[in-house]
Amino acid sequence: MSLNLSTNLAANRAGLDLSKASDALRNSLNKLSSGKRIVNSYDDPGGMSVAYKLNSRLRRTEAVRHNVQNGISFLQVQDGVLSSAGNIVSRISELRTMAQDVTKNTSDIENYSKEFLELQRQLSQMYREKFNGVSLFSKSSASAISPPSSPVYNKGSEIDENGNTLTKFSRTIYTHDSGQIDDGSVSIGAINFEDVFNLGALDKRYLENFSGDSSNLSNPDGLNAINYPTEAGIFTNDGFLSSILFVSMGQFISVIERIADARAENGAEQSRLNMVDELLATNMTNLEAAHGRIMDVDVALESTRFARLNVMVQASSSMVAQANQLSSIALTLLGR
Repeated sequence: MSLNLSTNLAANRAGLDLSKASDALRNSLNKLSSGKRIVNSYDDPGGMSVAYKLNSRLRRTEAVRHNVQNGISFLQVQDGVLSSAGNIVSRISELRTMAQDVTKNTSDIENYSKEFLELQRQLSQMYREKFNGVSLFSKSSASAISPPSSPVYNKGSEIDENGNTLTKFSRTIYTHDSGQIDDGSVSIGAINFEDVFNLGALDKRYLENFSGDSSNLSNPDGLNAINYPTEAGIFTNDGFLSSILFVSMGQFISVIERIADARAENGAEQSRLNMVDELLATNMTNLEAAHGRIMDVDVALESTRFARLNVMVQASSSMVAQANQLSSIALTLLGR
């Protein structure tokens, strides 16, 4: 090997090795300090791309899950109102049963009717219940709301077991992170109060000068919207039935059955949303695991690599110092 003064090839090579080892050591230190296997995009471009998309989907899935949980809360509040409404109608049917007691006089029946009137008014107020400003219930005259209005309000109809056409309302919850209705969605009902509490034909045995044929127990409009003659004494000025005798027991039983059906539908929707929530929770766990396999550093492996690189940096530093001594050897030879 030749001995040169102007060019110290050994020192140059040792310095290059030291630079490479130092860069690798710093990269390993960054990984250990951050806990990430991919600190810079050039560490693993393909892996970083996949991890980025997985993380984005994970965050969307989490947001969808929050929406589903809010939908469950919406249905739970709705069911609570329906349960209270059912108790009211059950109490009204109890009053109607007591009112047909042969030992009850006119004054007794009037007292029952007073409670009946107040319970009707309470039902009317319950129709207006909302969840975060969003109506829990609807009425047949309501209109559908299309995007971009929010929340979207779907309107349709169906035929019940008695051949009656019922107006149905619902809102759609998207249950997939793609935001496409075909990939995943659940419709939750906005119960039609008018259909549920419609009494049908009143009991004409107790009516005078009456020409109507149907009524709505809840009167969601709070008005004489059905155009009954208030002068006949059938309805009060605010549109409620004035006597409990105007409604037969069979009509109350029919209302109770429709409330039971509405609560059953509500429960079915809650059950489905709970299943959706469980699926989304599982998907989030799996997505987070997939993201972690790509991005998270293997501490044991990286610690071993860090120790090896640390030794290499120290060794390279020592060799650079040794290589720099070669020039002094040449000077010693010239001095002799």
